[in-house]
Amino acid sequence: GTQSHLQALLSLYKLFCPEQVTITLPGKMKTYFKNSEGPWKAAITAVRQRNQGTSPLSQAVFLGTSQPQSRKRKWNAQLVIPASSTNTNRLEEEREKNNVYLYSTNESFPVEQLRTFPQLLQNIHRLEFPSQMGSVLTNPLLLHYMNCVKDESIYLRLYYWMGQMLQEECTWCVVDNPYEEEFKSFLQTIYKAECFLQEGFSACEEFLYKTLPLWDGFCCRSEILTLVSWIPPSSSSDIKSYLYDPLAQLFFTSSIYFKCSVLESLKELLQNWLNCNVIQVDLEFSS
Repeated sequence: GTQSHLQALLSLYKLFCPEQVTITLPGKMKTYFKNSEGPWKAAITAVRQRNQGTSPLSQAVFLGTSQPQSRKRKWNAQLVIPASSTNTNRLEEEREKNNVYLYSTNESFPVEQLRTFPQLLQNIHRLEFPSQMGSVLTNPLLLHYMNCVKDESIYLRLYYWMGQMLQEECTWCVVDNPYEEEFKSFLQTIYKAECFLQEGFSACEEFLYKTLPLWDGFCCRSEILTLVSWIPPSSSSDIKSYLYDPLAQLFFTSSIYFKCSVLESLKELLQNWLNCNVIQVDLEFSS
């Protein structure tokens, strides 16, 4: 019929198998299906522009999505604990008061006042996490809190924020990205937080699986390979298709140094898996 979504489906069939669709379709129709070759074409364009010189144009590569939003903020703005909605003058007054008053009140304890480990222990049930979850990554006390209090909402907030940041700031997914050093620093911050927590972030795992097929093996090499070592244990089929296969394509065409770096990263990945398994066995045995 003349239904637009059916015509769009037929036009898609006609694009790949024109001999199968003999009817005449309108020339202008609403796009219902994204071009699946978009990421690869953009990746090839990025490599060409990188080899031929700088280009004034930027083209999004990440899964063929829209252009990245222009930044009007400092890059590290999300990694600093912001002031809470509490009145600033009130916070200053509380700072001047005795610590006993702070510990005895039933109100939530602002994280910007958290300075020492004893404060964390005495206020662990009254902490109010900041609105910017990225600030948790650079705060050891809040990372301690994440380890002690397994609150799913905290991990979900961190998952959504981290996934969005990794997608928007990935330097090999945007042509001529001028923030490569900042992105390296961001990846290092994530890695340090994973080492502190002794577990990998699921958002980081998804980012690696999505972008390794587009990775050139050079940009942020050491940071990416260290993040690979903290991929959580999962099924062997996922690991093979999403991790081993993309790395193998780079492995066989790269230098000895890259090969050794990949092997070192996979060795650390195996060690982390074994440590995680030992801890799980100990917990089951003790229970």
